[in-house]
Formats: sequence, C-alpha cells, structure tokens
Amino acid sequence: MKNSSNKIIVFDNVSATYENGVGIFDISFELDKSEFVFLMGPTGSGKSTILRSIYMDVFINKGKIIYNGRNLSKIRKRQVPRLRRNMGMIFQDYKLLEDRTVYDNVALPLQIAGQKSNFIKKKVSEMLERVGILDKYNSQPNKLSGGERQRVSIARALVKSPDLILADEPTGNLDPIVADEIIDLLEELSDSVGTAILMSTHNFPLIRPRQKRFIEIDQGKQITHDI
Repeated sequence: MKNSSNKIIVFDNVSATYENGVGIFDISFELDKSEFVFLMGPTGSGKSTILRSIYMDVFINKGKIIYNGRNLSKIRKRQVPRLRRNMGMIFQDYKLLEDRTVYDNVALPLQIAGQKSNFIKKKVSEMLERVGILDKYNSQPNKLSGGERQRVSIARALVKSPDLILADEPTGNLDPIVADEIIDLLEELSDSVGTAILMSTHNFPLIRPRQKRFIEIDQGKQITHDI
C-alpha cells in the first residue's frame, strides 16, 4: 500500500490481539487529510481497537500504521504524549471532569500544553461559540443535557487544533435527533477547519443518508470499504 502526502492515516494489514484472542485482523485502509470516514460495525467488532491503536493505547502485533508519514511502531513511549497533541478524542460517555466547569474542561488540553491564560480564554470562548454552547461557559457538566455534554467533549477535542479527531461512538448515548445534530456539527467543523475525522458507530441508519465513505468491521475483520 502506498503512502502519500495527502494521507493522514494508512493502515497496512494491521492486526492487534488481546490475551483472549479477540482483536482486529489484517485491517487495511487510508484516511485523507480533512476527510470524514465512518467505522461501522456492531458492539465488540473491533472499532474501538482501531481507534485506540492510532492513539497508541493499544499496540499492534502485525502490519503498520502510518500517521502523518510516521510509522507508529517506531514511536518511543516517551514520544506518545507529544504525538497525541495533534489528535483529539471524543468518547461515547463524554469523560468530562464533573467537578469543573465547561470552561475548565475545554481549557484543560491547552493548560497541559503550557499555553498562556489569555490565549486559553480566547481559544476556549471561540470553540464554545463554534459548537453552540458559549452560554454554558460557567456551567457544571451535570447541569447539561446529553447533547450539550457531547458538544463540550467536541470543543475539548478541537480546542488544540488537531489534524485528526478520533470519535468513539459519540452518538451512542443520544436520541436520534440530537445524534443527527452532533454529526452535522462534526461535518461542519471538518469542512470549515479541515480536521480529518474517523468516527465509529454501530448505527447504520444514522450514517446511511450521509453519503460518506465507511469501513465496515465485524468480528475484528474488514467487511467493506465504501458506501
């Protein structure tokens, strides 16, 4: 499989297995810069393992993953935090800090990166406005609806201007109308900011009208590639 400058992710015959033998097997696909692609399959099919292997939470035992021209197998452990600065993660269960405000949750990645407070305030406000919840600036997460909490999660993932978003079932806990709104938002952000998005979902009816490329996974194996 060829790699080229317009590819942000290349999976080349990737396998990653756990001790019980479950995992992913011989997965191959490419993701262009600024492209939005769905990983589709039932719960337990291996979608999360694919995302976690890119984020280097899971280490592969066959094949190679190229991210922005770099072979992830050659990345040393101490280099992983720096690598992750260019990635954003969005989770099904939000993973917000419940004892901190919306502002504090979104500001956290920039604080960890050592950015100055004036820059952080400006960037967080811009991002909260972009995702439509600037008025929730000082709210606690437990005062928000599911859709609002996911918007906070999206703002947090995007605030550091990543070149790749990994979204793990981000609509799984939302009703169909709100789920559609979240995907609309992700599409809009991908188009306007140019961030590549790889989003996993088990809900085919949700993504079918989108007319986007998808990669179908079942029992750790790749079934199909295009919609």
